[in-house]
Amino acid sequence: MNSARRVQRFRSIEEMNSAPLLARNDEPFERFLRLCARYWALAPRVYPRGVFKFRSLEEAQAARAGHRLASNQQV
Repeated sequence: MNSARRVQRFRSIEEMNSAPLLARNDEPFERFLRLCARYWALAPRVYPRGVFKFRSLEEAQAARAGHRLASNQQV
């Protein structure tokens, strides 16, 4: 059994306060990857379906802004 996942039992609050904190020895990048995975699980990106053609850059930017507003209102 992994020592970081073990349940500790205490008889008093003083005993609990004197217990050492358990620290994980993971690499910082591994922690970053777990955080990213958790973020994308909570807030996945939503892309509109299909292929879109625009006649100008302004038209494309307006469509993007409209899609962002619509996706924010769904949350």
